[in-house]
Amino acid sequence: MFFRGGCIVFLAALCATAQPAKAPAVRVREIVDLLLTEKYTELIETFTPEVKKGLTLAVLRDQVGPNLKQLGAPQSFGTPTVEKTGQFSVVVLPGHFAAASVNFRITLNEAGQVAGIYFQPGERPATAWTPPAYAKPDAFQAREVIVGEGEWKLPGTLTIPNGKGPFPAIVLVHGSGPNDRDERIGPNRPFQDLAEGLSSRGIAVLRYDKRTKVHGARMAAMKNLTVQEESVDDAVLAATLLRKQPEIDPKRVFVLGHSLGGHLAPRIAKQDGHLAGLVILAGNTRSLEDAVIEQSEYIVSLQPQVSEVQRTQLEELRAVVEKIKRLKPGEDAGGPLLGMWPPYILDLRAYDPIATAKQLALPVLILQGGRDYQVTMKEFAVWKAGLAERKDASFRAFPALNHLFMAGEGKSSPVEYQKPGHVAAEVIDEIAKWIHREN
Repeated sequence: MFFRGGCIVFLAALCATAQPAKAPAVRVREIVDLLLTEKYTELIETFTPEVKKGLTLAVLRDQVGPNLKQLGAPQSFGTPTVEKTGQFSVVVLPGHFAAASVNFRITLNEAGQVAGIYFQPGERPATAWTPPAYAKPDAFQAREVIVGEGEWKLPGTLTIPNGKGPFPAIVLVHGSGPNDRDERIGPNRPFQDLAEGLSSRGIAVLRYDKRTKVHGARMAAMKNLTVQEESVDDAVLAATLLRKQPEIDPKRVFVLGHSLGGHLAPRIAKQDGHLAGLVILAGNTRSLEDAVIEQSEYIVSLQPQVSEVQRTQLEELRAVVEKIKRLKPGEDAGGPLLGMWPPYILDLRAYDPIATAKQLALPVLILQGGRDYQVTMKEFAVWKAGLAERKDASFRAFPALNHLFMAGEGKSSPVEYQKPGHVAAEVIDEIAKWIHREN
């Protein structure tokens, strides 16, 4: 189990059979009960053959179980939602624990077998999101839009400043995992903060539900999936949509990428060819597998004492990472590695965000939280060194902010994401000032 852009990800795969199945919501509750009561042998029997390859008894016992125990005792479950996509059903079951809340996002085939599992930080009961003080509801309007068309179309929200345009505009691109348009993590909505904060300052903002959120089961079935289909194509479509809006200045459309979205921002700009600039928030420069190792080591280091089980987990994780690094084109990996199929891994390996950014004649603003343990100040330094000769590259670090660009004290941890907060006002101001700098 590991964090990628705020999501807890488990290995997942798809394989259909043809046996009678219970209602998906009922079936998922049974599966979650088996997981929480540590009946792993019975649980494995609910998996498709491909899921069994990655989510083994050892992984469940030594990795999944101990991580779930860190959430504390289970307290309640919310109402499950069910999305039917072709022959698959995606069920999201909110679970509330003593220390945090988690959304169990489980994909079932027609036989009721587990074809994929994601655990996402959830919103705790009675925790309502409230707009940040810097958002001025009277300063902008919001309307629903559709990004793309046909089978992969995505719902989104466009916030537009009141007054006479045309306005500059920016597309928000998510981090890893099946994020919604607000990039919701626990009680926090960093993308809604950004949208309403920037639109209160004269900038239109387009945010949308990610393709893996809207079309999760179908995307999970794509063993040839890469970030091109997961993120890049839709970001380009979103920028194109913005340029067609009558209130928007088509020559002043920007992209803001967070985490993996920041990593991909130069690639998005290169493919689009018409952007006015890039804003990169905590964009990783290293490979995802290297980030996973560092994140895992950091999380373990937060414990008062490292157990033998945790040491074993780290060694097993390092072994998987080494397998990823040795992976060659066309090689059969025997299943997903850290939740990623080989084409996804190899596509990212062939992409260099720094080298791509150097090829672009675009201004870039790179921001970093000093308390971020997912994308650290080391990676911020790589951006600065790589783009040091670019006069149109701007950099700023915020010592008190975490990966969500929210303020805190001491060492950041996954539990911190469950505390209500907002993107710091100084981040909103920095982005707005940069976009308006020549106007």
